[in-house]
Amino acid sequence: MRAVRRPEVRLPELRTYDGGELVPEGDYDGLEFTDADWAGQSARGAQFMDCAVRRCALDETVLSRARIIDSVLTGVRGVGTDLSQASLRDVEVVDARLGGIQLHGAVLERVVVRGGKIDFANLRKARLRDVAFEGCVLVEADFGGAQLERVSFEDCTLAWVDFSAARMKDVDLRGVAALQIARGIDSLGGAVISMAQLMDLAPAFAAQVGVRVE
Repeated sequence: MRAVRRPEVRLPELRTYDGGELVPEGDYDGLEFTDADWAGQSARGAQFMDCAVRRCALDETVLSRARIIDSVLTGVRGVGTDLSQASLRDVEVVDARLGGIQLHGAVLERVVVRGGKIDFANLRKARLRDVAFEGCVLVEADFGGAQLERVSFEDCTLAWVDFSAARMKDVDLRGVAALQIARGIDSLGGAVISMAQLMDLAPAFAAQVGVRVE
């Protein structure tokens, strides 16, 4: 197993953002956004570099095709946030509370997701490289057709995750506290699991190859 390369985010002195609503294709550099309500706003194709986003509401916020680089998102919350085909590089996401987030076709590289809970995340055909999930809860996350390389899950709960047609390389599931796989048990090639997890998943593996256990 090759270790995950973690982001090293060192934010410069930040300026408080007071520019009103977000705009598509906007360029946000060295800014701090605190307790902002972005519900329903669109920053499609925008770039956020060296930014801190703290406790902001992201309900139905459109950030598709956005680029988020060398930034920290702390305590963000929302339902239906659209980050489809977005690019996140060298990003820390801390204590997020998100539901129905759209990340299909997104690219995540050197990203840490620490704490919080994310329900119904759509990561279909996303590309994850050097991504660490730490102490978070993922409920019904959909990794269908995604590419995962050097991805780790430490002290996480994965509830009814979908790995259908996912491709994995150096994916470490040993640190998952609770692992429930709804679909895609046959796509775990390239992942490493613990002996205890193997015992828990044995019925699913048997069903996959057509073995009846009585």
